Amino acid sequence: MLTPMSFHPDTLCVQAGWQPKNGEPRVLPIVQSTTFKYDSSEHVGDLFDLKAPGHFYTRLSNPTAEAVENKIAALEGGVGALMTSSGQAAEMIAILNLCNSGDHLIASGAIYGGTTNLFSVTLKKLGIEVTYVDPYASDDTIQAAFRLTTRAVFGETIANPALTVFDIERFARVAHANGVPLIVDNTFPTAVLCRPFDFGADIVTYSTSKYLDGHAISLGGMIVDSGRFDWRASGKFPGLTEPDPSYHGTIYTDAFGPSAFIVKARVQLMRDLGATPSPMNAFLLNLGMETLHLRMERHCRNAEAVAAFLEGHPAVSWINYPGLPSSKDAALVKKYLPRGTCGVISFGVKGGRDAAVRFMDSLKLAAIVVHVADARTGVLHPASTTHRQLTDEQLTAAGISPELVRLSVGIENAADIIADLDQALSACG
Repeated sequence: MLTPMSFHPDTLCVQAGWQPKNGEPRVLPIVQSTTFKYDSSEHVGDLFDLKAPGHFYTRLSNPTAEAVENKIAALEGGVGALMTSSGQAAEMIAILNLCNSGDHLIASGAIYGGTTNLFSVTLKKLGIEVTYVDPYASDDTIQAAFRLTTRAVFGETIANPALTVFDIERFARVAHANGVPLIVDNTFPTAVLCRPFDFGADIVTYSTSKYLDGHAISLGGMIVDSGRFDWRASGKFPGLTEPDPSYHGTIYTDAFGPSAFIVKARVQLMRDLGATPSPMNAFLLNLGMETLHLRMERHCRNAEAVAAFLEGHPAVSWINYPGLPSSKDAALVKKYLPRGTCGVISFGVKGGRDAAVRFMDSLKLAAIVVHVADARTGVLHPASTTHRQLTDEQLTAAGISPELVRLSVGIENAADIIADLDQALSACG
């Protein structure tokens, strides 16, 4: 039987999660059913009381989604995972599983604009305050952001679209010194290139719609639990260490041990919020992940070639790609991402916003899309699209300027991608 420790991540991408028994389908089946049949009322009662494993309603769990959850948990080295309907839902549930009204969260200032909006607007309405810190801030500066009510620290392994590399080990050390977990969004590198748990992170989140799916066909999110944070020793998480009246007084740390966090996320937050993935999307995600290790290698090699080309082009005012030797994050890349970073590049076109627009409109192979990290090369102007809800100050903190173009390098032939960029840059002058 496959175990997370017995095979290379490349093999886990293909084989983990679904191991058919004799006579069962070789390919993960789509269990397109909202409900499940049982032989006794007692068994169903045990399911609802969390005394027995199994599925009783697809809002909480489904066999197809469970197989993908197990695959990603194996890849990340976690004790369990929860698939959600989107990456935003994953972030929301991960935070609400730890924070109540009146609590506080610390986040890196260099994160995805939609996540910033979630934290600064929606969480604020729920009474949860957020403090943003520069990802390069000193330990003392990060420490100064903590409050008695702080319940978690959050960052992205590689920020979207600033491409800042998060110093996981350092932030984990400061978080743990304050008795709170570190949550890391690992969407861009994926577990094939970086496993945050290996560097002290406690919870990993994903927008599975990006590289994990890899084909821009299915929305989804994922929360992965390392099982290593000691919730009881922290003393700051009564939702995990005290009786839950909605489950007959269940104490998650007592009943589920290292899996307390992920079980509570499923049976309490997913139960009430209903951010459930469809079985079809789970099936498509699993299919995409079977080639994840192959695609990530090609994305990285193509992006490295494209970044080197852009770095020397006279129409490019600046370039930000962590995989370049000249990157300010080269030391962090060597530590956390030695096999490669991702296929996303940020750069500025000389001439500002208007020149950036002319460049994008002149592309022939690359498409303008409100998406990133799939097999096809695409471009976007974040300041006027995905991050347009942010203030100028928030845009600056996120590393976004008016001339910034986000380029998601696909898995086509690298020479063809470069030729397309070259002719478009020539046309924007």
